[in-house]
Amino acid sequence: MMVKPIELDGRTGEGGGQLVRVAVGLAALTSQPVRIAHVRGNRGGPRGGGLKVQHVTSIRWLADVTGADVEGLSVGSGTLTFIPKKGPADLAGRSFEIKTDTEAASALLILQAIFPFVLFAGHDNAEPLTITIHGGTNVTWSLSYEYFDQVLMPALEERFAIRIDRKLNGRSWSNGKTARGSITLTVYPVPKGKKLHYSLPKRYTYPASYEVKMVNISILAPAHAHEHLQNQLFQKLGELYPDADLRVKLVEDSGSNQKWNVLLVAESRDGIRWARDILRGMPKKMRSSDSFVKQVANSVCRDLHKETSLGGQVDEHLQDQLVVVQALCDGYSSFPRGDGAGDSGPEARLAGTMGNLSLSGDRVRKDKTYDPFGHGSMHTQTARWVASRLLPAAEFYNKGDFVKGVGFSV
Repeated sequence: MMVKPIELDGRTGEGGGQLVRVAVGLAALTSQPVRIAHVRGNRGGPRGGGLKVQHVTSIRWLADVTGADVEGLSVGSGTLTFIPKKGPADLAGRSFEIKTDTEAASALLILQAIFPFVLFAGHDNAEPLTITIHGGTNVTWSLSYEYFDQVLMPALEERFAIRIDRKLNGRSWSNGKTARGSITLTVYPVPKGKKLHYSLPKRYTYPASYEVKMVNISILAPAHAHEHLQNQLFQKLGELYPDADLRVKLVEDSGSNQKWNVLLVAESRDGIRWARDILRGMPKKMRSSDSFVKQVANSVCRDLHKETSLGGQVDEHLQDQLVVVQALCDGYSSFPRGDGAGDSGPEARLAGTMGNLSLSGDRVRKDKTYDPFGHGSMHTQTARWVASRLLPAAEFYNKGDFVKGVGFSV
């Protein structure tokens, strides 16, 4: 008997690629059929709606490894039906190569879509998976390789004991002249029969635990601007964080005025990490890069300061990347971001060996999941909604600040 597909409207919430990636990724993992109408229906204008190259690439790979029946799998398609037949336990190979049709298609967005599946594709002999993904590493509207390496992976390692060895083989940008780029990942899946578990951080106190003590700086820009850009970043960050240690982690020649990417990663005394980056091309009408350097430095420093001033424990982009992992893990987890200065919701802790949720100064309220919901960006709210549709046993509390995962295992 064929199970009726879970129906999703691609115009809901964020209305873009996030909905597609989360839905198909979880559908492949859980062997549930899903149908998405109005794919990326909120993406009008020059970016257009329908499936993009990175969506088609990741879904095609998932369809191959799950033996899925698929309809609408083409660039620009506004409707997608995905009916998987096999789960991650059936994955025979341990080495894969995924190639996109265009160099600028984001390798990291492809990874986001396939990540739940490969995370649980454990073998009896605990052999890891090696995956090389060809595509963009520094792409507009996508996390960069540096963000993945310096922010997302440390969070997954520290809080969920997820291990992925990673290597940047070559860069590919969405701006300027494209070149072949790729990343190679060695994924150590959750062992068969085991579950993901959340590790509690130390108890944070406001404001002491949130005080920025270090900012790591990564600069990808044309060589002629390195010194000026670094000086501008040091000046601005020194004004915003006078007691912080400023460290240059990476300086690399992008080779083009169309390729500028700066990542700032702030760390607090107690290990809270926030990041902001900027990816731009210098307008051709600008005769000198000096004013553009100031714009880039001011913009990324201002955005980082806004993030660290919220009193949350993650930044905007990290929060939305962690939703699916939270919904899959066993028991409670929490990554509050905050809605205002010094406001991360009530100071929270997850206490007790029985996985009881405990809040200080507030009572627990279970969230309704009919529509995108909770704190954070619309990307985060949409991810919660899609996760609740594919994993209905997951529970969300206090506007998504707390998640009780389903304890998924294979």
